[in-house]
Amino acid sequence: MPYTAASVLPAGTLSASPQPVLATGDGLVLRPWRTEDAPAVHAVFQDPLIHQWQLRAAESLEEVVGWIEEWQQAWAGEKDAQWAVVDEGTDRVRGRVALREILLGEGTAEVAYWTAPEARGGGTAGRATAALARWALDEIGFHRLELTHATANEASCRVATKAGFVLEGTRRSAVLHRDGWHDMHLHARVQGD
Repeated sequence: MPYTAASVLPAGTLSASPQPVLATGDGLVLRPWRTEDAPAVHAVFQDPLIHQWQLRAAESLEEVVGWIEEWQQAWAGEKDAQWAVVDEGTDRVRGRVALREILLGEGTAEVAYWTAPEARGGGTAGRATAALARWALDEIGFHRLELTHATANEASCRVATKAGFVLEGTRRSAVLHRDGWHDMHLHARVQGD
């Protein structure tokens, strides 16, 4: 049975080329993850704020190496794409941005991010998220990017707004965290925003 609308992006839109390196233009670079980034990721996941807002925990360095291997392989499957956010000059890991739940046919994806403790408050997440959104919408041709965060996470709400994601509403009792069910804000950017 045929669909009534054409696919927004064909299969192979991402995987036909290597995962790109994206510059924010202001000192940060989004690059594919490397195995040698594992100690930095493991250290970030020992932080209490990461425990509060992230759904995963990193119990060992070996576990994080496994995550990075998954992130490296995900590009070919076109369902998930993960970037390390690093300082342009030092290549030090400052955070992570990702496109998750990629649906090429619909031209949609979910944006996710976290920031290393020492990089918080300097605009790292907002700058990286804005750069990823520009690339996905303007260069690749995604139609809509969504971003969700716990309503209690005011810092993430500021990141979403600074990166141009419009608040569209609240998903009640939507995600189970360690401390119970969280209401989630839904933000989005669409082509032309």
